[in-house]
Amino acid sequence: MANTKYGKYIIREPFKKGRNEEVIEPLMNLEGAKHGGGANITLSRSWITQPFLMIKEPHTHDYDQFLIFAGGNPMDVRDFGAEVEFSLGKEGEKHIINTPTLVHIPPGIWHGPLRFTRIDRPIEFLDIFLAPEYIRK
Repeated sequence: MANTKYGKYIIREPFKKGRNEEVIEPLMNLEGAKHGGGANITLSRSWITQPFLMIKEPHTHDYDQFLIFAGGNPMDVRDFGAEVEFSLGKEGEKHIINTPTLVHIPPGIWHGPLRFTRIDRPIEFLDIFLAPEYIRK
């Protein structure tokens, strides 16, 4: 499509290898630095099918981040067959996610660990941040 006037804006098969071997690959991926002309957005979409520790250590970013935990049943958006532990703040305030959930992490907020503790059915996980590339502090 790149041989047309606007074809450069159509990215076919935007996949990449994930950071965790437990995640089914390839991941759907949009990187503002690579695909969006430096746009301040990066998105990874993956399916979680087994329990595992995704993020071990608490960390921060200089940008907003959004985590979306969604069930895998398109006929029932509230069907969420999983449990996830996620900590926020320097003090490690633990939150249990067992329903479809959106988490907003403002710049500078400590977050992690992120542990998928129970997976009865596959769930969809989206990691969205408002920066052209992922930088962990």
